[in-house]
Amino acid sequence: MAEILAVGEALERALALLQSGDVVAIPTETVYGLAGDATNGIGVARIFEAKGRPRFNPLIAHVADMAMAERIALFDPLSKKLARAFWPGPLTLVLPQRPGNGIHPLVTAGLDTIALRMPRGFGGDLIARLGRPLAAPSANSSGKISATTAQAVAADLGARIKLVVDGGATPVGLESTIVKAEGARLRLLRPGGIAAEEIEAAIGMELLRGGAAGVEAPGMLASHYAPGAAMRLNAGTVNKGEALLGFGSQRAEGWRHAAAFLNLSETGDLREAASNLFAYMQDLDRSGVRTIAVEPVPFDGLGEAINDRLSRAAAPRDNTQPAT
Repeated sequence: MAEILAVGEALERALALLQSGDVVAIPTETVYGLAGDATNGIGVARIFEAKGRPRFNPLIAHVADMAMAERIALFDPLSKKLARAFWPGPLTLVLPQRPGNGIHPLVTAGLDTIALRMPRGFGGDLIARLGRPLAAPSANSSGKISATTAQAVAADLGARIKLVVDGGATPVGLESTIVKAEGARLRLLRPGGIAAEEIEAAIGMELLRGGAAGVEAPGMLASHYAPGAAMRLNAGTVNKGEALLGFGSQRAEGWRHAAAFLNLSETGDLREAASNLFAYMQDLDRSGVRTIAVEPVPFDGLGEAINDRLSRAAAPRDNTQPAT
């Protein structure tokens, strides 16, 4: 079973594992990540092995600073402007790879682009000490609910990895927002921990949506972030035997008879709802119900990312094709 060490005790142990080509579960501001040296094929392969992740699904490479980022990718003016505005933080940029960057091809799934992010806190410190970027998808079995605590990581992956670094509950609770420059415009590939409106305000233009060709970045599979129970979205009523995932102060009809009930945010705060989403989905899933009914969540601000995760969690589980 994986050892769990607090952030103040874990840096040297994590560094030694990464340098030996192993993987480590680490806290970030978004969710916990399963990290491996992005330049080491054995380490990257161990990420896919531990997660059971499809090899056509690319990984995000995490960097310590802009100098490291520019050794890996070619930055256009729009992307550089966003990096200045939101890094370190929960924004991932999809950029053309710089030739000879040393990134192992498994990280990019054969694409000529690479997804880059600069994390805060322990992850950034670890990358700086390693001196190389870390590939770090969410620390959970592929397609399942992302982990926002060290205990959730250990319960899922503990038998397959050696170390979980405990940084407490992650503050954002959703994966990073992913955008890609297309000429003079930016396309939103995955909504996430930074609301699209914040990005649009920073660049002074609207983000393009839709139209992505296949899997261009992580988190674009149709079925993803899924609990064992089925998910029924925008529920106005609760059926017998269902659990209920609520939002705000207005309840679905029959909510008092739900087999289990949790409210993402009683006050309707979307940031609070985002931080609670994956943990509450896991808690309701553990109640043993066959279906989790979900009350409507508005699409504005972080609601876009919350609804994205809910729709992928509710998608048919036998669908392994990329989202369109």
